[in-house]
Amino acid sequence: MAEPELLKMSVFASRSGVPIPTIKHYVRERLLPEPVRTSRNMAYYDAALVGRVKAIKRLQTTLHLPLPVIRQVLDRVSDEDMPGDVALEATIARVLGELAPREVLTRKQLLDAGVADEELALFRALGLVTPQQVDGHERYVGDDVVLLRLLGQARRAGLSAKMLPPAILRAYVEALRALVKVELQMFRAGVVPLANGDLGKLTEVATTLSERLVVLLRRKLLLPTLHSLIDAESPTDEPRR
Repeated sequence: MAEPELLKMSVFASRSGVPIPTIKHYVRERLLPEPVRTSRNMAYYDAALVGRVKAIKRLQTTLHLPLPVIRQVLDRVSDEDMPGDVALEATIARVLGELAPREVLTRKQLLDAGVADEELALFRALGLVTPQQVDGHERYVGDDVVLLRLLGQARRAGLSAKMLPPAILRAYVEALRALVKVELQMFRAGVVPLANGDLGKLTEVATTLSERLVVLLRRKLLLPTLHSLIDAESPTDEPRR
C-alpha cells in the first residue's frame, strides 16, 4: 500500500481552496481528522482529504447546511464530486433536525412517564428509537421522545398493551417504509436529475410537504377504508349506502 501524500497546512489549504483558519475550524468540528504533528507548530495533512474539504465547502455554500449535518453524511463522499444522493441525504437530515423537538429525557424519565421497559426494548429493536450519548450519559432526544411519550399517554388514557400491543408498530413501520421508498425513488428519478442548483431548496420543500401530505391523505382515507372493511365483513351482499 502506497504511503499517503502529506502536505503542509499552507499547501493543503491552497489545494483545497479554503483559508487556513477554515481548515483549523473543520478539524475542531471533527469534519477532518487531526493532522500528523511533527512539532507544536508543524502539521501535515493527507492530500486525499482535499476532496473532502471541497465537498464540505460545497455543502455549505450550495445547500446552506450546518456543519453538524454535514458531518453526519460526509463519510459517504469518496471524492470531490458530491453525488446527488449525498446532497439529498444532507438536506433531508437538516430539515428533519429542524422539525424535531429539542426535548431530552433519560430512560428513567421515560419509564416514569408510562413507557414500559419491554416496550422501550422493542422500540429499540425495531430501530424506531436510538439513545444518544449526551455528556457521557444515555439520553433519548427529539422525535424519539415524542414517540415514546405518545405511547405513554396512550397507556395512561386506557389503551392497554392488550388493546394496542407495541408489536403492532412492526406493521406500521413496514407500511410506512414502503411509502417512503416509493417517495424517494420518485424524487431521485424525477427531481434530482433536473434540479440543477435548486436541489437543496426542492428537497427541503418536498420533505416538509410530505409530512403534511401523509397526515392529510390518512385523514381522507380513514372513513372510506373503514367502510370497505365493514362491507367486506358484512354477512349480506348489500353494499354500504
